[in-house]
Amino acid sequence: MKKIKLSVALLSLAGGLVACTPMQKSSAEYDKLTAEALKSFHSKGIAKVERLQQDDSNRLCSQADVAGQPLDAATAKSIEEANFKAIQWPSDGKFLGDWKVGNKIAASGKGMTWKSKTTSNNGGNCYNCHQITKEEVSYGTLGPSLYNFGKLRGVTDPNSPAAKAMVEYTWGKIWNARAYNACSSMPRAGHNGVLTEDQVRHLVALLLDPKSPVNQ
Repeated sequence: MKKIKLSVALLSLAGGLVACTPMQKSSAEYDKLTAEALKSFHSKGIAKVERLQQDDSNRLCSQADVAGQPLDAATAKSIEEANFKAIQWPSDGKFLGDWKVGNKIAASGKGMTWKSKTTSNNGGNCYNCHQITKEEVSYGTLGPSLYNFGKLRGVTDPNSPAAKAMVEYTWGKIWNARAYNACSSMPRAGHNGVLTEDQVRHLVALLLDPKSPVNQ
């Protein structure tokens, strides 16, 4: 009798564990759940529901993430090529601005909320993911350290022909990171209109100007 009771108890426990174990959902099921969740969002101020709409890059990367599989090489290359073509290079040909202004932009996380004004520039919120200067002790580690970014890459004069490729890469990476890494988690600051052309110019100077605290 004791053995029967024990068996029943074990079966009940097993059934409970199965019931509590989350079942892996298909991509279609996730799409349905997402559609339901989106119904609870609404536009307010400058924060519009349209922000939640995915472009092809986001959609394909999200699908790969849900499937637990990396993108195939051909798809990844296609995403990178499309995003590279979308990079807007400096309208006046000038890649570098003022690193002092860039430092303020990197440290600011303001903007993009429903209370924000369209007349105010957004911050870059760069410290949320990166170490940038030695003086700042509070920073995120989701992204790599950017301290000594230009110095480690041998950029002693960002205006020289020798530094041209690195200057262009730095601009492009800030403007649209997916041009270099298909499913990069780095915000596409310029592409999505988070930062202006001038702001990107100042951030490039922050990273590459030898006088910047980044390269000290």
